[in-house]
Amino acid sequence: QVLLVESGGGLVQAGGSLRLSCTASRTILSFHEMGWYRQAPGKQRESVARISSGNSTDYADSVKGRFTISRDNVKDMVYLQMNNLKPEDTAVYYCRALFRSMWTQRDYWGQGTQVTVSS
Repeated sequence: QVLLVESGGGLVQAGGSLRLSCTASRTILSFHEMGWYRQAPGKQRESVARISSGNSTDYADSVKGRFTISRDNVKDMVYLQMNNLKPEDTAVYYCRALFRSMWTQRDYWGQGTQVTVSS
């Protein structure tokens, strides 16, 4: 079993910054991809930012230029630096780890951390 623990959420004013952290219970190099997702009330969970084991990144259009995903393979942590936050960024943010092999694919999720951006 893999445990992912997010931290760093909170309440911030529009234009402010937050840095989310995700700690994995095993080496993140074993995962094909790590990512941050978010879910706002009444909405579906959506991808925010993803980073592959080869450090390729992908961002939702709504956060490009404001958010940066990074990883520390030594500490087994993934980060999401969020700048110029907007009220529409308010959501629960989840860390996800995607394991992929020749025979199977499985993803793991953290419990989520709340981000609230006030106007």
